[in-house]
Amino acid sequence: MIHVGLNLIFCVPGETGGMEVAARETIPELLNIDDLRLTAFVAREAAGTFDGVDEVVVPVGATNRVQWVRGEQQLLPGLATRAGVDLVHSLGSTAPLRGRFTRVTTIHDLNYKLVPEAHFGLRGLGMRVLVPAAVRRSHRVLVDAASTKADLIEHLHARADRIDVVPLGVAPPAVQPTAEADLRTRLELGDRAVLLCVGAKRPHKNAAAVIRALAHLDPRPLLVIPGYRTPYEQELRALADSLGVANDLRLPELLSAADLEGLYALASAVVVPSLYEGFGLPVLEAMARGVPVASSSRASLPEVAGTAALMFDPTRDDEVTDAVARVLGDNELRARLRAAGRARAASFSWRRTAELTADVYRRALSAA
Repeated sequence: MIHVGLNLIFCVPGETGGMEVAARETIPELLNIDDLRLTAFVAREAAGTFDGVDEVVVPVGATNRVQWVRGEQQLLPGLATRAGVDLVHSLGSTAPLRGRFTRVTTIHDLNYKLVPEAHFGLRGLGMRVLVPAAVRRSHRVLVDAASTKADLIEHLHARADRIDVVPLGVAPPAVQPTAEADLRTRLELGDRAVLLCVGAKRPHKNAAAVIRALAHLDPRPLLVIPGYRTPYEQELRALADSLGVANDLRLPELLSAADLEGLYALASAVVVPSLYEGFGLPVLEAMARGVPVASSSRASLPEVAGTAALMFDPTRDDEVTDAVARVLGDNELRARLRAAGRARAASFSWRRTAELTADVYRRALSAA
């Protein structure tokens, strides 16, 4: 039996994006693997939110980055040792740099280095110091995509033989979608076609490129970009106003799971214009739901989408506009993308993610 400590100190429910999704979907599948025992180490905000695992609450608040680093670097090593874990798996791109246990770390991306506007202030400083240190001190490193492995080798001079590619998965909807009529009324969508752009409202997500495309589309859809508020949101509003498309943009705050499912269900297409992604879960989530996808051709996104999405260069406004116009207006293309997307998504599962992760644990312990 392998006793695995899961470092989840980074997790603030509802605010940690894809890292939280990956953890919450993988852990239940890890629980089904016979030779694993799991203990979760969580900050106060996430106490009691990971079902089925033993839990140790680290007495820090993860929303305060100084406390988060203190919890991970100063408190977790002792707590993990007292819990008797064989291995600590850090699922949020940083990890304790000391401790009498084997260390495995998931590095989801190199946003802090390749798109530094994604992180700012203390978080940005922490990532610049702690991510390279975690790569150096870990016995094995997991990444979501081969492109991220290449980034680690190129930019952090990581050893290729210590990096394992473990793709993320996708699951069927866990809730019933909010009724279309309700969403259309509440979000003031009218009866217009909806173009959905799912992702944090941050510069590297490149939603501005889609807003610029809106000005050239006829007929013009409503662009819906859900997510928690950020300073970048004001830039998006100002851009839309300057282009005369403010009435064609909706920026609702983070919605319930049912509301998001409802948006997927009514959307004519999903667009993912990111400049950089370590994986890009919204691509798979849209495909699994049968929604046509137009996607950036950068970083991991071609690896995830395969031939099941319409790809474009996110730095070229003409390509963004053309891709969105085609995915909205070409019925034959939309039908092909729906079918190809469902088939592509079916090849990704959280069960497979967990199995590959458990293989990494065994490999790390055998070499430690």
